[in-house]
Amino acid sequence: MKSLIASIVMTPFVQLGGRPWNLHDIITATTLLAFHGVCLFAPFYFTWAAFWVAAALYILTGLGITLGFHRHLAHKSFHLPKWLEYLFAYFGVLSLQGSPIDWVSTHRYHHQFTDKAKDPHSPLDGFWFSHMGWIFDSNSRYRIYGGLKNVEDMKKQWFYRFLHYTYLGHVLLSGALLYALGGLPFFIWGMGVRIVYVLHFTLLVNSAGHIWGKQVWNTGDLSKNNWLLGWIALGEGWHNNHHAFENSARQGLEWWQVDLTWYVIRALQAIGLATNVKTPTESQMRRKAALAK
Repeated sequence: MKSLIASIVMTPFVQLGGRPWNLHDIITATTLLAFHGVCLFAPFYFTWAAFWVAAALYILTGLGITLGFHRHLAHKSFHLPKWLEYLFAYFGVLSLQGSPIDWVSTHRYHHQFTDKAKDPHSPLDGFWFSHMGWIFDSNSRYRIYGGLKNVEDMKKQWFYRFLHYTYLGHVLLSGALLYALGGLPFFIWGMGVRIVYVLHFTLLVNSAGHIWGKQVWNTGDLSKNNWLLGWIALGEGWHNNHHAFENSARQGLEWWQVDLTWYVIRALQAIGLATNVKTPTESQMRRKAALAK
């Protein structure tokens, strides 16, 4: 039954923009368009309570992506107790960026093929493609890589399998809860504005983070350190640092490189909840710096 449903969803049935679109692509595009549309009503439903709810959810779900999906699950930069690992992963699910299995698989392929033909979202194919276009081309993406073959560690865990098949339901449930608590202001700001903001700061790391900024390390790709992204993307904007030391839990390597995600990891380490925290050693940084000369 699952394979039949997958076959129907992934079968191309309409031509748009010079390529075939399947049901998966159309649902994805329609959903994201709807959330962007909701944001148009934000000025008319502004309240300070709704604003602060959105801000709190931005931090929680943003950390779900940066700390949970990215630095912990994709790169295994540190270890968390399972209850806390699953909590951050659940926060990430509420960002509407796919299941943890899907997100981590795509990101691992990005590092395997950075700015090469198989990179899921390289700006070599244009800014729009690297920013959002790749999301709407699931047939191409899954055909190139042959499925979720690089996340067997996660597929063995029931919690991630469960979220993989139900993640959209959790997002909808959170929207219903926000509406019940604060009506349209909470829904529009806590769901629409917050989801769109977190989505775009994540996508800007893929696009702008490979176009604009400074390349400190010779990584053999287009990754850049972008100070603005460092601020708005909770530390993810130090992208050249990340590609130089991809297993590091810390991406803002200099004291002035603001990295909110790293500060949270350090706080968790200080109270014994984050262990085996990986950061580049001085010798590793000297060797990497020597390659740039």
